Amino acid sequence: MTPAATDTMDRYDRPSPMGWFARAEAWLDDKGKGAWIAAMVLGFILFWPLGLALLAYMIWSKRMFSKSCRTRTARHGMAAMKSSGNSAFDAYKAETLKRLEDEQEAFESFLERLRAAKDKAEFDQFMEERARKAAETRPDAG
Repeated sequence: MTPAATDTMDRYDRPSPMGWFARAEAWLDDKGKGAWIAAMVLGFILFWPLGLALLAYMIWSKRMFSKSCRTRTARHGMAAMKSSGNSAFDAYKAETLKRLEDEQEAFESFLERLRAAKDKAEFDQFMEERARKAAETRPDAG
């Protein structure tokens, strides 16, 4: 579990003893990627090493290149497991999620078989070319 996801759960479930950096990170994650960029620009305006440090942190933590922040992803993941209060809907949701997981596993095994077949075909082609080149360069006996 990521620190941001833990911070989010703490924020909604019970008070969390977070430091100022973790609180600032969680607040920026809640606001989204635009808030991170704005903080970085402000950092460059106020004190350029601060902006540079924020840029380095954003790249290192992959915040610049992710589609959404970790907190939102963690929150949506937890919402999928939460009961809606309607037992029929919960049963339907559980059945659908199970079916989707089974389909995902089947698709991943299909991709693995496809990759293995492609690798085998490429290896066989390499071995045939190697054998052909060896036969061409070998002096004929006789």
